[in-house]
Amino acid sequence: MPTIPPVIHDVALTAARLRAGELIAVPTETVYGLAGNALDDLVVAKIYAAKNRPDFNPLIVHVPDLHAAMEFAEFSPAANTLAEKFWPGPLTMVLQQRAANKLSRLVTANLPTVAIRIPAHPKMQQLLSALPFPLAAPSANPSGMISPTLPEHVQRYFTADQVSAVLDGGPCAHGLESTIIDLSTDQPVLLRQGAVASAELVAHLPGLREAVKGAAITAPGMLSRHYAPAIPLRLGCDNPRAGEALLAFGPNPPGGFVTICNLSATGDLTEAAANLYHQMHILDRADLYVGIATMPIPAHGLGVAIIDRLSRAAKDSTA
Repeated sequence: MPTIPPVIHDVALTAARLRAGELIAVPTETVYGLAGNALDDLVVAKIYAAKNRPDFNPLIVHVPDLHAAMEFAEFSPAANTLAEKFWPGPLTMVLQQRAANKLSRLVTANLPTVAIRIPAHPKMQQLLSALPFPLAAPSANPSGMISPTLPEHVQRYFTADQVSAVLDGGPCAHGLESTIIDLSTDQPVLLRQGAVASAELVAHLPGLREAVKGAAITAPGMLSRHYAPAIPLRLGCDNPRAGEALLAFGPNPPGGFVTICNLSATGDLTEAAANLYHQMHILDRADLYVGIATMPIPAHGLGVAIIDRLSRAAKDSTA
């Protein structure tokens, strides 16, 4: 019978396993990532295989500091400004690759650009500083499914044959993936809404525009259906259907649902973002519910990113 990946707490042991070519689920301030040596083709291929991820969908490279980032990417003045303001933190920049870098071509999906960030989680910082290579670390879930924000979410998805262990870093503080911005040309483009609200970026990039829907995949998180539970999800609801659970927001949610999880009873969008995936995991039970109904979320600040995730999760849903 398949065994689940064990939860470990030792950063030095995690580093040793990664140096040996193993895959380890690691904590970040956004979600748990499925990490491996970003310079090793075989290791990166194992990440794609474990996630059943299409190989045209590039991975984010995680580095400990700006000096390390500059080994792999060309930084424009705008990129330097954002790095100073938002790194370490939940912002990923897509930049032109530096010539003759040693990244696996699989990491970048053979594109001339690389998606890169410096995570802020203290254990991930310790781990990156203990390694002689950067980490490719997409979310530690099968492609398209709900992202993990706790070690047990990772254990739900993988066997120990696929993922050697989970480094326990506690609950993820932000609970949403990083915001992704393309700075590989003179025109900055927002590729994915995330834990850094787009309004914060506009102050530094007044010409920022959003990616055109259906644009070519140039960074993670651009697939139209993503972050989805196994059961149908219905948007903007206050009318219960038989057997549905409710993902609520704000005070006094409507009754009549089998179960109610509230992202934030006080209407706090930061709290709602941190709770989103964990509560989706709780409600993603085909043995208990026929589907998940979600209440409307305000379309400002982090609410924009929450709406983005729920919309992708609901796309093509039969609810």
